Amino acid sequence: MADGNPLTRVRDAVWRPTPASLRLLALLGVLGNAGIIGTGGAVRVTESGLGCPEWPKCTGDSLVPTPHPEHHAVNMAIEFGNRMLTFLVLAVGLLVFIAALRLRPRRRDLVLLAAAQPASVFAQAIIGGIVVLTELHPASVSLHFLVSPALLIFCVALWMRAGEGDAPPRRLTGPVLRGLSVALCAATAVVLVAGTVVTGTGPHAGDSESRRYGFNIEDVTRVHSVLAWVTVALTVVVLAAAYRTGAPALFRRRVLVLLAVELAQGLIGYVQYLNGVPAPLVVLHMLGAAVMWIAALRLVFATRERGPVPAAAPAGAVREPQPA
Repeated sequence: MADGNPLTRVRDAVWRPTPASLRLLALLGVLGNAGIIGTGGAVRVTESGLGCPEWPKCTGDSLVPTPHPEHHAVNMAIEFGNRMLTFLVLAVGLLVFIAALRLRPRRRDLVLLAAAQPASVFAQAIIGGIVVLTELHPASVSLHFLVSPALLIFCVALWMRAGEGDAPPRRLTGPVLRGLSVALCAATAVVLVAGTVVTGTGPHAGDSESRRYGFNIEDVTRVHSVLAWVTVALTVVVLAAAYRTGAPALFRRRVLVLLAVELAQGLIGYVQYLNGVPAPLVVLHMLGAAVMWIAALRLVFATRERGPVPAAAPAGAVREPQPA
């Protein structure tokens, strides 16, 4: 009978993993890294980027927020909370890595994908320190944001790979449609990069005294908008090609999901632009960017399949002796 204790179930999911439990842990990694993009947005719009003016400590003499004459307690709490969420994402990454190591039979590519997650979080923490020490220079802030989408590549790849087998990839779409899918993913990445330039030029850069890019906000917003519409147009082309070539239903559904997210992102973007960039919509737009990126990555994985998940027993289980 299965143990109903939640802590025991968590322990077994990590120490005696099954393919299903590993995939669930991988999904938690995806959600955590998408969530930290949202909390990073909250830091920006509340001007809490220097709420903790030092790194790795919050202030010069304290690891946690303490009364400070130049920084409001709310701003310190928001910035410190974002730092703590990084440790939570790191903890999930470590658990995923342990589970991948303990899975039997061990799957080397899953171990490598899982190892990339805690390593990338350490890199993000270092870049976060650079952001504080450079007093929110827009280039370092942009890099700090873009680390999360880069980390999501490993998270989504592990999530997808944990749910499929290790057979040689079998193409489910033609080379043209696969090439279009990869191009669409690349276009989505370009939109994300352009979005960081808009944020670094606009009013929400993390602190009222922080530097901004010296661009005209209307010009960079227009470039970002054009790139977004190009991505939407490319998505429509992929969708039309998918139906025309008889692509699998899963592929068509993922294109439709991506198109829906893109249109929702566009709506939020125009509403926030026409209403003076209100803070809640900025955070929602950043979360939407993470969802859009995840949808684009999943689309690429839908262009091939690698067979069923290998049958595996939890690590440490005793195999029954095979008859002669």
